[in-house]
Amino acid sequence: MKQKVRTASLLVAIPILALSAFAAPKGVQVVADQANRRVDITIDGKAFTSYIWPTTLKKPVLYPILDADGVTVTRGWPIAPRPGERTDHPHHDGLWFNYSNLNGFDFWNNSDAIPATRSAKMGTIVFDKIVSAKSGANRGELTTDSTWIDGANHPVLDETTRYIFAQHGDARSIDLTATLKALDRAVFNDDKDGLLGLRVARWLESPEEKGGTFTDSNGVATPVAAAASIAGVAPPTGEYLTSEGVKGEAAWSTRGRWCALTGHNDSGHVVTIAIFDHPGNIGYPTYWHARGYGLFAANPLGRHMFDPKQPPLNYTLEKGQSTTFRYRIVIYTHAATIEELNHEADAFAAQPQ
Repeated sequence: MKQKVRTASLLVAIPILALSAFAAPKGVQVVADQANRRVDITIDGKAFTSYIWPTTLKKPVLYPILDADGVTVTRGWPIAPRPGERTDHPHHDGLWFNYSNLNGFDFWNNSDAIPATRSAKMGTIVFDKIVSAKSGANRGELTTDSTWIDGANHPVLDETTRYIFAQHGDARSIDLTATLKALDRAVFNDDKDGLLGLRVARWLESPEEKGGTFTDSNGVATPVAAAASIAGVAPPTGEYLTSEGVKGEAAWSTRGRWCALTGHNDSGHVVTIAIFDHPGNIGYPTYWHARGYGLFAANPLGRHMFDPKQPPLNYTLEKGQSTTFRYRIVIYTHAATIEELNHEADAFAAQPQ
């Protein structure tokens, strides 16, 4: 078992990347700062994202994420709150990868907001080490090791994740390849919350969002306000579209090889965020756990949860077995067309596993 990195330092993640006053290097720079528990990624000297593992979070995340024009597309709260944002689901931080029901332990909903009475049923993904960090003219790469540890302090999974960061024209992309190796029998019980999650900025939420109460896998309810009920904040403009032509909030619980979210901010700046599933993934094409309040997630493991006519998947790894999940996230600074999205999906699918 790998050595765990546990530190008592109370680091607060910096909401944006601090760039040098000197001439910024060209290309994709991947710069590790382990003392501050972060790796910063820039493209031609402009902030893209950071891989962070502060002690205030229960898993490593990419946060924040900025498009090629420097506009932040992720929610700030709870790490760095911005005016007018929702303050629901404190476990929704940037872009993350985990699951809500692994051997009965909830890794998805864990956060510092969890009361002590529930902590024994939660799981934590503990950062172990940076395997490699490479900068390049056209792309940067980061590979990390982490361990999934359940509420009984028992290691269940080793995770090795490789990120590739790139920009092509006005589109920035993140390829995420996560390999999970079972340290003990690991059952991903068929559940709603997983596997790849992204919490978007307020303006990318859906104008259709009526609010309501959302219940996690432990039966704990979180109230969410309706889209138009936040005073002094312009209404959101986001709309989902799947590869199967499903639009808006109807995209939730449907399957497709890609799902895109398009909207514009108060100044009229247009963005499309698209997530692409890979045909090598279990459960392809994935179910979309795409919510109007700003959660944009791909979950191939909740088959019965999303479609009650289907039997539970309960995907299982026996001790020593491994599985790999691959996703591509692309952020366009325009309204991406169906043709663009299908072309990207084809290119991603054609890449060898």
